[in-house]
Parts: sequence; structure tokens; C-alpha cells
Amino acid sequence: MRHLIIGTGPAGVIAAETLRGHDSEAEILLLGDEPETPYSRMALPYLLANNVGETGTYLRPDPKHFQARRIQVQRGRAASVDSQAHTVTLEQGEQLDYDRLLIATGSHTVKPPIPGMDLDGIENCWTLADARAIAQRAQPGQQVVLMGAGFIGCIVLEALVARGVALTVVEREPRMVPRMMDQNGGELLKRWCESKGVRVHTGTQVDAIKADPERLSLTLGDGGMLEADLVVCATGVRPNIAFLEGSGIETDVGILVDEHLRTSAPDVYAAGDVAQGPVFNGGQREVHAIQPTAGDHGQVAALNMAGVDTVYGGSLAINVLNTLGLISSSFGQWQGVPGGDSASALNGEEFKYLRLEFDGDFLVGAIGLGLTQQVGILRGLIQTRVNLGQWKKELLRDPHQIVHAYLECNTSAEAAA
Repeated sequence: MRHLIIGTGPAGVIAAETLRGHDSEAEILLLGDEPETPYSRMALPYLLANNVGETGTYLRPDPKHFQARRIQVQRGRAASVDSQAHTVTLEQGEQLDYDRLLIATGSHTVKPPIPGMDLDGIENCWTLADARAIAQRAQPGQQVVLMGAGFIGCIVLEALVARGVALTVVEREPRMVPRMMDQNGGELLKRWCESKGVRVHTGTQVDAIKADPERLSLTLGDGGMLEADLVVCATGVRPNIAFLEGSGIETDVGILVDEHLRTSAPDVYAAGDVAQGPVFNGGQREVHAIQPTAGDHGQVAALNMAGVDTVYGGSLAINVLNTLGLISSSFGQWQGVPGGDSASALNGEEFKYLRLEFDGDFLVGAIGLGLTQQVGILRGLIQTRVNLGQWKKELLRDPHQIVHAYLECNTSAEAAA
């Protein structure tokens, strides 16, 4: 049996290891398109902040890890897939055969289509090469503009502040982290960042960038102007699916997969940021580009590739950020569900915010900001679908009773078992 895995991120690496654990004889080939040891993109900000060296970003620091498990790691970029012939053709022309194929190609960055985005001094923060380039330019006192204040942007924000730069953030949406925070949460996060010396522009965008003799000049949509020694672009990512055109593999935003992580093509699976699959509590298939989902995908896909029938229970939207010391988090359907109840508690002076979303007697979504104790509790209540019963009324009255509700409901569930 020959297993081919395209992608050396967490999904691909975990899949390869899982396959080896269930099949000692299979041939396993892990294909990556970067000249690096498999690494975690989520570790790059820690590298920029000088909290770790490059080896600290490696998914498996032991240089003999893959060799010891007889997992072949090869460099190359997939150009096309022939799902009928069970072959993958690389850009350099080499053709690879497979019995089972896992596509774990992740995402690529998307730069906004504005004049000047190709100028020197404008960097993404998505690869080790990007991080090296940013580290060279982001020196103490340098003027840096960060385009985008989404989840990835806020992680990069933390690293840039740690480097001692003079930082300005520009976010086109009306609030920071708009895909994990409502207006209250996003506004608190903005005020927190400003209290730490970061300038934040929300509800505006960069319209154009020009190169002055010594710096970059940015024109904003509201008519303002900014100067920068470095511009870091964190304006979003998209799944890497372009090479699948004509493959017979069904795609939408990402690669559509079922509850076994199978695609529409025989013997082809997908996992991680590129997979559009089942979500927790049902609903339409979605792409959840977070590392916990990638790991789960990789394991479940590999088990099914190895012949171990395994159903994936669906991914839960989980986002937890530490932004300059302020913890923010969101889980599940934090925007609420039709006909559902909602409760919130806001303390702007202390930068604390809690929002709970209910579907009947179940907690289905939550936002927390400045409340570290509740992070695990919120996730646990949502994932385990604990029936809150009478505690729902208490939580609607006072959301901060969530800790007591968690303890009481779990104790009752254990007693009933």
C-alpha cells in the first residue's frame, strides 16, 4: 500500500504518523513545497518575538524523526491530480503514484488588489521565509503598519510589539477580529491595544502604497496618510485548491469531504485548512482553519486510509488569543442561532466581557474577554452538550454563574451515570 500525503503541516504530519502506527509495511510519502523541516505556522510569531529559535517552530524537532518511522519526506509542489489514474504530477514534471491520497495543502495568503502591494518592504507572515524577512526589517523604533486585525493579524501584532517597533494597525472591518468577536469584544480589544501604545484604525483600509525615497507611504480610505519602514499584510488566507482543477475532486470554498474525510474521488481524502467538512452540531460543511481541527482531521483521515472505519464528529470553531496580555476567546455559534436566547455581561473599565448563546437548554456559542478561568469551561459545555436545565435561567440572569453551572451540571451528569 502506497500512501501519498500532500502537505507537511500538522494535518499531514499527524496523518503520516497515524498511518505508520496502523500499518508497519505501507509506503508513506510526505510531500511539501518548502525547503524547510515541517513546521507550525502558528509558531512563527513566537520566532519573531524571539521567544523561540527556528527549531522551536519545527513540528518534530528530532532530525531523525521521520527517517526512524520510515516516512519519506520529499520536496515538490503538486501541479495536478488524476484521480482516475491515481497519480499526482508535480510542477517539475515528476509523476507520483498512490493507492491512497491525502490532500493537506493548507492555505495561501491573499493580498488586497491595491496599487503598490508588490513594492519592496511589504511582507506576509505565513512562511519561515516571511518571518526571516520581517525580522530583518522590524527593528526597535521602526515604523510598521500591520494590514489586518483578524486572528492571524493579532498574533502577528503581539510579536511586532515585542520587537519594539512603532506599530499602527489598519483593519477594514468595523472592529478587530471580526470573525471571532462582536462589536463589544472588538471595541474592548481595540482600546486595550491602544492603551499599550498601538495605534489602531478600524473601519478603514489602505487604498494605495507608494515608495518614497526612504519609506513607504500609505493612503487610507478615510483620507489619512501613514508612513512605514515595513508593511506586514495579514488580510486573509484561502485554501490551496487551484491545482485540483480537472481532477474530478469536488470543491467549494475548500475540498468537500464527508464524515470520514473522504472527497468525491475514490481513495482521496482531505484534511486541515483545505478541507471543507462536517461541523459540530451539524449544519453546512465549513472550513475551520485552526490547528486543533487540522490535527483531528489528519488523524481521522489516516485511520480511514488505513482501513479503520472512523467517523469524524465535526469541528468546533475555537479561537483563543493572547493580545498583549489580554485573553480573548470565542467558541461555536458565538453569533447566536435563530430563535435562541442570549445573555451578556460587560465591564469596559476592567476589559471584561462575557456573552453566552443558547439553543434551547444547551450552550452553543460563547465569547469571553479578560476571563481566563472560563475558557475551558465554555468549550467543555459546548462540546459535551450538557443540558443546563434550570441553570439556563440563572445564566440568563447572570452569565458569570457559568462556573457554578458547569460544576453542578457535570456533577449531576456523573451521578446519573
